Amino acid sequence: MAWIILIVSGAFEAVWATALGKSEGFSKLTPTLVFFGALVVSMGGLAYAMRDLPTGTSYAVWVGIGATLTVVYAMATGAEAVSLVKAICIMAIVGGVIGLKLAH
Repeated sequence: MAWIILIVSGAFEAVWATALGKSEGFSKLTPTLVFFGALVVSMGGLAYAMRDLPTGTSYAVWVGIGATLTVVYAMATGAEAVSLVKAICIMAIVGGVIGLKLAH
């Protein structure tokens, strides 16, 4: 159960990171509210998962999922250019997250 919560909270990290960028320094209300809501869910899930999982592994997986989803979303929406180098780097992050899960 801790792994599922960690994965979901990592996805919410991508939500708050994207909303933070769209809030334009907290000057836009809707993205700002999404940011704070997703931040609470994301951090709460990370904290809950860390009750059963090691801190280093939990944090690395959480960041890896959040970073990967944030970049993939940005590329899918056209906010960021797609490139082979970025795709390879994303696959490396995903491989590292999977490796941490398998090593646990």
